Amino acid sequence: MNEILLSILSLIAGIGVFMFGMKFMSDGLERSAGKGMRRLLGRITNNRFAGVGIGAAVTGIIQSSAATTVMVMGFVNAGLMTLAQATAIIMGANIGTTVTGFLVSLSAVGSTFTAVLGIFVFVGAFMVLFLKKEKYKRIGSILGGLGMIFIGLELMSGAFGQGALSDAMIDVFTSINFPLLLILVGFAFTALIQSSSAVTGILVTMIGASALPLDCAMFIVLGTNIGSCVTALIAAIGADTNAKRVAVIHLTDNIVGTIIFTAVIWPLSDKVVALFQTCFPQPQLQVAMFHFFFNLITTAILLPFIKLIVRFAEFVVRDKRGSKDEAPHMYYIDDRFLQTPPIAVAQVKREVDHMGEMAKSNLKRAMTAVLTSDLGEREAVLKDEERINYINKGVAKYLIKLSSQSLSRTDEKFVGSLFHVINDMERIADYAKNFFDDISEMVENDCAFTQQALDELEDMYAKVMAMFDSAMYIFANNAVGKLNELAEREREIDMTKRLLGNNHIARLNAGGCSVEGGTHFYSMISALERIADHLTIIAFSIKSPAGSQREAMEKIAEEQRRRTRERKHNGESLQKPDVASAEAAATTEDNGGDVDGGGR
Repeated sequence: MNEILLSILSLIAGIGVFMFGMKFMSDGLERSAGKGMRRLLGRITNNRFAGVGIGAAVTGIIQSSAATTVMVMGFVNAGLMTLAQATAIIMGANIGTTVTGFLVSLSAVGSTFTAVLGIFVFVGAFMVLFLKKEKYKRIGSILGGLGMIFIGLELMSGAFGQGALSDAMIDVFTSINFPLLLILVGFAFTALIQSSSAVTGILVTMIGASALPLDCAMFIVLGTNIGSCVTALIAAIGADTNAKRVAVIHLTDNIVGTIIFTAVIWPLSDKVVALFQTCFPQPQLQVAMFHFFFNLITTAILLPFIKLIVRFAEFVVRDKRGSKDEAPHMYYIDDRFLQTPPIAVAQVKREVDHMGEMAKSNLKRAMTAVLTSDLGEREAVLKDEERINYINKGVAKYLIKLSSQSLSRTDEKFVGSLFHVINDMERIADYAKNFFDDISEMVENDCAFTQQALDELEDMYAKVMAMFDSAMYIFANNAVGKLNELAEREREIDMTKRLLGNNHIARLNAGGCSVEGGTHFYSMISALERIADHLTIIAFSIKSPAGSQREAMEKIAEEQRRRTRERKHNGESLQKPDVASAEAAATTEDNGGDVDGGGR
């Protein structure tokens, strides 16, 4: 009895170490391949084969088909992916998750191989704890996680190798050697620990220790695939209609595949077992290959019927009455993306870009009202202002959640800068509302601008909008090389404001305009100048979290000097970098402290 108890404790310890290893390795892979995953998911097309490939690649990186499915739910919910595209990616995810089985099957090589990989834990820990560069820390996490996986497998193998536990497990599975019960066991175990990869690792170990017959393992594997759907089903609770449909699609794919394979394997189990044992001599590899072929063949069978599967999901989950657009909501971000931080970072950037487009649209409407005295767009501006405020608060809360995730150093800095960016976006939108307040008051009091004042406002507005496009391009594309140009635009707008202010005073002194009209005019040119300040902060946030021109230009100058030193050290031909302009700009006053809150 004591022997069995000790074996169980060793098994539990092995499972724990194995799962920790999977987590560390997948985190390292995720951070290393973050940009690659973003590029992959940015190439989503209606080509179902490409969708399968994308799903397999992403899942191979994050080592979880459930996590991929939950992420896809977020994309569908945000309107970035159709249900048909999502179905193809989910099928690919099922194939990608088999990578774990192949990885753990390497334990069949022997204990020496496992011991060598165990050294990776020490190497990985050293790299994570003592090396400063982010890429070395990521490599360390991958190596350490890989080593822990095989240490966990060795602990589990040792538990079964004691004999008593192995014999007990053989007796248990012999007594329940009924396919449907075994499928239920696989489903329940996977649903409990929320990881089909971990269950696969345990099955591989049991097969290798002769604690589980292959015919039993095959049906348990089928159950694990259904169990992997539980994570997505839980995530679908309280979710929107399309997100629930994605969960239904995931479940449908795996249930249909399980039914097909059960119908084939059940009467032919002896022949199927003999086939795998002949083709793959190592018992561990037999389980891994069965898992792979199950998902590959299921995908091949179901791929032509994607439209039918989508229609079935739409039938099961009916459309709700009412439109999502009636109330403010997030367009691109979803808590489901937090499981995959690189994707979450990309999505929050999209949300901020959209926030900027809404602010820009409101500004256009406001200036049209100023130039035409037409207040017809006022309600639309107020509604979008409400949406922008909602998004601002929602993004801020999301960034706090995202900051607690495992981020690369680059993403960490970017997330920090977004706190400032969304605040500046919201303030720009406030000025659009203020323009409507000004023109509404003027219309009410039968006050109008002179034609010269209107021309001047239109000219300054055109310069600000050109700067708006430039700032958003810099922010969206990390276009450091265009920062100097933007700084020049901002200085030009400052000079324009001073010039128009002088013109305004001259008109007042000459009696060319009313005092009331002059007050509103000066308010508007001041607002346009402050909008330019906010745009400058947004653009410069790509190098300075607070959007400081001084800090950003100092960093650029330092990077240029460093690259020059490196080229000189390497004996490369030198081209004088544009350090002078950067240093000159760094000596200018930081505009961040001169910007007010934008609202009244």
